[in-house]
Formats: sequence, C-alpha cells, structure tokens
Amino acid sequence: MTDEAAEGDGVAEGDGVAEGDGPAGADDGPGAGDRAAPPAGPVALGVVRTPTGHAGVDAELARLADADGLTADGHVAVYEDVHRGLREALTALDAPPVPGPYENRS
Repeated sequence: MTDEAAEGDGVAEGDGVAEGDGPAGADDGPGAGDRAAPPAGPVALGVVRTPTGHAGVDAELARLADADGLTADGHVAVYEDVHRGLREALTALDAPPVPGPYENRS
C-alpha cells in the first residue's frame, strides 16, 4: 500500500473519475443550468377523483387533496384521517335505520 492511497479516498488522479461526477445537483460546470431543476416543493400528482355519489365518501376523498401541498411526512396524518372517515361511513351502512319521530303510529 502506498502513502497516496492511504491518505486519500482511494481514488487517484486519472482513475477515470471526472470532475462533476459527484452528487447530483452539485455544480457541474458550464451547461449545468441547461438541465431542468427539481421542483421547489411538493407538487400535486393530478390524480382525478371521481365522485361516488355518497356525500360522506366524496367528502373524505376530497380531503385527500389536502395532502397535495404537504411533504411526505405530512401525508400520514391526512391518510389516517381519511381512513377513519371512510371506516365510519362504512360502519354507518351497517347500522339499523333509526325510526323518525312519527313513524311508529298505530
């Protein structure tokens, strides 16, 4: 082992590693600005939400749009809230109908 290899990162000059081959987004010299820059923040995917005809379910699906402007860390809270609402809507379908105030006339 030579002193050069022990001191450096194991890559000597001329080993086929060109300047600018570093991490993405690093200043790669002239022409680097020609590439499209990554978006500045979260971007909506543009997923179309088709109405179901059930007001409670449609409201929960519309709530998913709240996640569009959040970072991935914030999605969990929105998804859990929507899941809870959808579960309540499904549970309500299994509940027996509640009679109105005057439906029990004899």
